Amino acid sequence: MSETHVSSVPAAAAPSAFSESLFRVAALQMVSTPDRERNLAEAGRLIAEAAADGAQLVLLPEYFCFMGFKDTDKLAIREPYRDGPIQRFLADAARRHKIWVIGGTLPLTAPEDSRVLNTTLVFDPQGTEVARYDKIHLFNFEKGSESFDEARTICPGGEVRTFAAPFGQVGLSVCYDLRFPELYRRMGDCALIVVPSAFTYTTGRAHWEMLLRARAVENQCYVLAAAQGGKHENGRRTWGHSMLIDPWGEIVAVRDEGAGVVAGNLDRARIDEVRQSLPAWRHRVLA
Repeated sequence: MSETHVSSVPAAAAPSAFSESLFRVAALQMVSTPDRERNLAEAGRLIAEAAADGAQLVLLPEYFCFMGFKDTDKLAIREPYRDGPIQRFLADAARRHKIWVIGGTLPLTAPEDSRVLNTTLVFDPQGTEVARYDKIHLFNFEKGSESFDEARTICPGGEVRTFAAPFGQVGLSVCYDLRFPELYRRMGDCALIVVPSAFTYTTGRAHWEMLLRARAVENQCYVLAAAQGGKHENGRRTWGHSMLIDPWGEIVAVRDEGAGVVAGNLDRARIDEVRQSLPAWRHRVLA
């Protein structure tokens, strides 16, 4: 794997960190199909629903735009960076609803023609891109009839990325990254960590909730996870259970399966309360 670097992107013309006590966020759960346009229409509907409910930041799931019949199908819809219908959709949605949009993942052109980058892009309420994260850890799982090896079609990223939002720093990660706690330590002091995902039913049932709650507890911050959740047209079944978790590890909101919106408020006072009563963040010794 390539060397990992930390890169933090300040928000354009953003208010000072934690200028508001409460900030409403939403995770969108989808059951994406092999039809890009249908997926974008469904994502647009869910973004509008979340925004109407007061969400100021919306997170889409991994592969929100496409779930093909085979791994190589994503090569057909890959986009060059900063050009393409999926990227325009995300920017337009952020600008139209005047919200932060974290675009799950989409396939971007990679140096190798046979692979793509699995990329998260972040857009501010003006529709300006403010951060990019290329998924670092690539999923590999073999059990019975289930076989996954993302390295066949995806190039790994090499930079840990965070960005500044009005309520504080946000750490970016994707799906399989969740199993590597050292990634989250490298992010530094975050108010929120996001995890767009497409966990399999098997691995999700076994580990999804415990891993999400562990990342929230050990980093004493909120964790927002947007998942694929249900039976897809390609035959794959994903675990779902999109959720928002608070810094004490309590689940604020969750949706088991099916498309929908999971929403809740980030409360800076809750972060401060947890870190004051159990100052584990300050007690760290090992780098």
